[in-house]
Amino acid sequence: MKRGVYLLPNGLTLCGMFFGFYAVISALNGDYPRAAWSILIATVFDGLDGWVARLTNTTTKFGLELDSLSDLIAFGVAPSLLLYTWTLAPLGRLGAGAAFLFVACGALRLARYNIQMVSTEKMSFTGMPIPAAASIMATLVIFYHSLSSVPPAGSIMVFILTIVISLLMISTLRFHGVKELDLKKRKPFWVLVFFVLIIFFILLHPPSALFFFAMAYLFWGIIENTYLIYRKRRLLASENREDT
Repeated sequence: MKRGVYLLPNGLTLCGMFFGFYAVISALNGDYPRAAWSILIATVFDGLDGWVARLTNTTTKFGLELDSLSDLIAFGVAPSLLLYTWTLAPLGRLGAGAAFLFVACGALRLARYNIQMVSTEKMSFTGMPIPAAASIMATLVIFYHSLSSVPPAGSIMVFILTIVISLLMISTLRFHGVKELDLKKRKPFWVLVFFVLIIFFILLHPPSALFFFAMAYLFWGIIENTYLIYRKRRLLASENREDT
């Protein structure tokens, strides 16, 4: 600390923290779409700070700790408060419990990530990343308010989704991350075409497109892990039959 800190990556981290804090204020004021968009903007800064730190070789222990604290605010506290004020409050203790579960599982997810990032989480993630979990809930709010201006008070579906997402964060399921994409290597031409199509669908109707991509990430992770577990069990069963 006597030698100072790097301003650029840590400044980007603080920007993400600010938008998380702004999301909290917007949720308390009843401006739910603004709160949800603020969370999504925070995810952009969360990706930028790590990318800039690696690009400029300015990754430090201080930056990693600050990033975790920022993530807990922007992707743990802000989404849980948004969900509680938006729809879970009428459920009473159940709603409060679901909102707290999201924060608690997010904190556990970050703590586990900090001790595993060098080994098991160098590329893919163990459990759903907390920015992805927050993005799913934020895009849900944005998509809903593109269709209706009245919040869904006491929604059981959102209550169940909150619990499922919370448990996925602390699960041992493997989820893909942007780090798996090596941008330095050549890619097939269809990858560029796919990227153009993503931009096209987002421009058509941003709320629907963002919600679709967020849910696609969720279901793809569940389906892929289910298939891997099934294949592993079949492999173990075949090995047992050969031994006998």
